[in-house]
Amino acid sequence: MPFVLLYLVVEIVALVALGSVIGFGWTLLVLLAGSLLGLWLARREGVRAAQALAEAVGNRRVAHAEITDGLLVAAGGVLLFVPGLVTDLAGLLLVLPPTRALVRRRLVKAAEQRSPGLKTARIRSEGPIVDGTVVDEPAPPSAPPVIEGSIVDPPDRRAS
Repeated sequence: MPFVLLYLVVEIVALVALGSVIGFGWTLLVLLAGSLLGLWLARREGVRAAQALAEAVGNRRVAHAEITDGLLVAAGGVLLFVPGLVTDLAGLLLVLPPTRALVRRRLVKAAEQRSPGLKTARIRSEGPIVDGTVVDEPAPPSAPPVIEGSIVDPPDRRAS
């Protein structure tokens, strides 16, 4: 709950500050233009991210960057949909490719620090993938089984 109140205070302060500098009408125009531009960019970058993901899957490689880009574009689109100046700015930063790449690198780095197995998986995914079938080799022939005990010759075979 305190996070929501903090968000509201930050948005109101940003809108009042912008409105006092450029005026009420221009502030509304900035909000409308930012939302329209952001939604158009989010749509365009979302389509690009989906195409990159399809290409990665088609080439049979791990698409961690493409999936992360898609999630960041989706998060940016949600932030652009929420009314407010600060959320519009954050959404635009997530939708633009240069800033999204910076966020993606930091996000991947943080995830790899929390779970070191992710780094190992990413490193292994960058090598070539070879299709093949595992063939179990037959076990090498072993010596005949050893039976412990003593040999008892029948009486007619004993040498005198």
